[in-house]
Amino acid sequence: MTHLRKMMLEELQRRNYAENTIRHYLRAVEDFARRFRFSPDRLGPRHIREYQAELFQKRKLSANSVRQHLAALRFFYIKTLRRAWSLSDTPYPKKTRSLPTILSREEVAQLLHAARTPCERILLMTLYATGVRRSELTHLKINDIDSQRMVVHIRGGKGRKDRDVMLSPKLLTALRTHWRFYHRKSSTWLFPSNYRKDRPIDTKTVWYACQKAAQRAGLQKRVHPHTLRHCFATHLYEAGTDLRAIQILLGHEDLKDTLIYVHLAIQRLNATASPLDSLSINDEAIGEK
Repeated sequence: MTHLRKMMLEELQRRNYAENTIRHYLRAVEDFARRFRFSPDRLGPRHIREYQAELFQKRKLSANSVRQHLAALRFFYIKTLRRAWSLSDTPYPKKTRSLPTILSREEVAQLLHAARTPCERILLMTLYATGVRRSELTHLKINDIDSQRMVVHIRGGKGRKDRDVMLSPKLLTALRTHWRFYHRKSSTWLFPSNYRKDRPIDTKTVWYACQKAAQRAGLQKRVHPHTLRHCFATHLYEAGTDLRAIQILLGHEDLKDTLIYVHLAIQRLNATASPLDSLSINDEAIGEK
């Protein structure tokens, strides 16, 4: 597996795949090989079909997660081994699109106040104020905070694309206070690791900060870092921000990905009258048996 792993890694890097994608693809192929206890170059379509069924039936993975596993195997067999891949033999499952959890503004405030430390509060504030992804947050550098133009530069986001998002005056004040308190001027990272200042904070640290704050706040909803990205977009749309502007802020390539926030904007939904309310109905007649 070591030789094959190296071959696959080189193919992924040669095509400039993102680090997260590379990590996921390698793990998926390794997991596939462990399942059958054979080198993956000795496995074929029958094993892939069996593996796909187990991901659904035994591991209870979502259709989107199974698609990611299949994408990794497809890359391995087509690009690394130069073998044919039949979509009819191993079809991709249909995508599912469920609505994500959204916190109200009051719940977001509760989450921020419940953070265990000032550092964790700043992490959560930055997620909500900018709508960045967790990996984008951890890779922010000090010079990405442009206080002259009041923007935050996101470098190498999803798809290796750069973008700018707004810099909240409240966030800027909090970041300056945080930086003066921790005296971490020797690091180029906005959120350096506690163990090595030449490395950024780990994404798991952000995850745990969010989980612990949600527990301390007593929130019954399932909350993770990406929830704050969804809240960022939904609250902007509720406040009247144009969908195209939200698409640019989020770094979505397709507007279809941004349209989900139309369904999540509860304030706009509540402001839309039901057609029932336009009918002339005798309320007393409704109550009669």
